[in-house]
Amino acid sequence: MSEPTSTPRLTVTVGPVAHGGHCVARHDGRVIFVRHAIPGETVEIALTEHDADAKFWRADVTRVVEGSPDRVSHFWPEADALRAGARGASPIGGAEFGHISRPGQLKLKTDVVREQLERLGGVPTERLNELFAAGVEDVDSSGTQAQQAGLGWRTRVGFAVTPSGKLGMHAHRSHTVLPISEMPLALPAVDELRLWELDFTGIDRVEVAAPANGSGVLVLLAPAHGLSEKAAGHAVNRIARALAALETPPSVARWNPENSAIEVVSGRGWVKETTADHEFRVTGDGFWQIHRNAPKVLTDAALGFLLEGGYLNDGADVADLYAGAGLFTAPLADAVGSDGSVLSVEGSPGTSRDARKNLHASEQVEILQGRVEKILGTQSRASQSAAGQRRRFDAVVLDPPRAGAGKVVVRALVATQPQAIAYVSCDPAAFARDVKYFANAGWRLAKVRAFDLYPHTHHVETVALLVPAAAIAS
Repeated sequence: MSEPTSTPRLTVTVGPVAHGGHCVARHDGRVIFVRHAIPGETVEIALTEHDADAKFWRADVTRVVEGSPDRVSHFWPEADALRAGARGASPIGGAEFGHISRPGQLKLKTDVVREQLERLGGVPTERLNELFAAGVEDVDSSGTQAQQAGLGWRTRVGFAVTPSGKLGMHAHRSHTVLPISEMPLALPAVDELRLWELDFTGIDRVEVAAPANGSGVLVLLAPAHGLSEKAAGHAVNRIARALAALETPPSVARWNPENSAIEVVSGRGWVKETTADHEFRVTGDGFWQIHRNAPKVLTDAALGFLLEGGYLNDGADVADLYAGAGLFTAPLADAVGSDGSVLSVEGSPGTSRDARKNLHASEQVEILQGRVEKILGTQSRASQSAAGQRRRFDAVVLDPPRAGAGKVVVRALVATQPQAIAYVSCDPAAFARDVKYFANAGWRLAKVRAFDLYPHTHHVETVALLVPAAAIAS
């Protein structure tokens, strides 16, 4: 990957937005994926990937010749492509839409969701006009002025470390780590740690979890590869001592990203997350929704679809697949009551242990750790009825990782013959591909909503209701 200073600069007119945080431009017949642009603009770009035999090139905007009405000053200097381009450098990643007004961001994300569902999902335009008229919804509209601007929402943040030991973040598609002095997308509790003032020599990665309920911050420190055990211990303990001097010190743990193992140095190795009705323990780097409003927004939408359709009621048999620490499992257990049952399936051993702790009092919940497709297909209590037949679910919540559920999981899930599936997705392309797999299996998209749970980035969260096609026809 070449730096902007070592490549020729071109002037292009920017075309439509594409999935992945860039727009499409063309130069002499060559497709160029341009980051930090807005459709319709004329901009100067610096090529960052431009192999002669490549099918397409990549570039960053370095100067705006004719700007869009939606262009605004970037709120974060380190992530501003124009300021970086002016000094021949690259911006950090993580806020690639920060130069676009908030209404403009919502429009572009709506265009991406629609395009993916039409092209990859095979959903007709007319059907999308009916299902997705609201477009991507803003979840911060009732917050403070800063929240309305899409700032201060992240409860989880990952950092890298520069060669000189400073806190930093990577440039896009680069191994280069650039120093930072703030993280405006994160909750104030993260910035209050003032991590950029510390010496992280000997540390490769830093993860911070700061629950929105203010119950205590956890800092995970991953020592550099190849460091001796003694040197790694010194590095971790040195940083823990510095953090202990803060007025409100965080918990600190040594962390191995490869197997998620943690060793508590001070405080505790987990954080307490809460919703309106439940409390959850999340250990180490265990998964939890990043946006402070995401737990409520997503549970209201997913369970709302199932409740409104009459698929979720007292005594129902339901499943929560890729269940994490139990965000959806807990309200599902409430909805089905003691006469119903909930199967919780999670692949991560640590997160599955958290789910057992969080749901130990819910006797109607069965928690299994393993691959979803394997568990759905095994001959166990989870997949068989008392009569020896494959277990059937009244409803399912499906919240797969970014790569999506995939054809094998869709096939295994359809075989359980649920009445409805509430699908929660953080990637429009993966979601659209899965919608197509469901369509090939005789299922259809009945409802869909999308939420901007990642302001100032290209990411968007989608919640959909999928039902057998015969149910729509009737």
